[in-house]
Amino acid sequence: MIIRGVAIKFGDNINTDLIIPGKFLNIDDPTELATHAMEGIDQDFYNNAKNKGIVVAGNNFGCGSSREQAAICLKYAGIKAIIAKSFARIFYRNAINQGLVIIENIDISDLIKNDDNIEIDLNKNIILNKSKNKNIEFKPIPKLFFNIMKSEGLINFLKEE
Repeated sequence: MIIRGVAIKFGDNINTDLIIPGKFLNIDDPTELATHAMEGIDQDFYNNAKNKGIVVAGNNFGCGSSREQAAICLKYAGIKAIIAKSFARIFYRNAINQGLVIIENIDISDLIKNDDNIEIDLNKNIILNKSKNKNIEFKPIPKLFFNIMKSEGLINFLKEE
């Protein structure tokens, strides 16, 4: 499974309030919810997300509340993968349940810059930064999580089982 895109870079401690501000949590339509993704820190995020598709971040991405809407809005905004130094555990699991590809790599923020062209090979556990012609290895994703991501979410995975 290969994912291609362009990096949209963020720093450390991007919390769920930054991912989807609380005032939008009453929106039930995930497509409409997505239009507000990251709007507190990047007004162009929604317009860029579909064309770029890969979020790269520092430590503790998704910290804060346990709101599922944070992962949902990123998925519906067009994000295919999130690569970070580390994730808040509840966000990590919510994102997997939504079928987002989640990769942890402690060195990632130093090796990928905003707008770098990225190719992720989930079978070989390699991220290729095509802009720098550099391979970055990552730990294999646990098999269950990989299968949920491959099915594009927990509901689809359970239907397939």
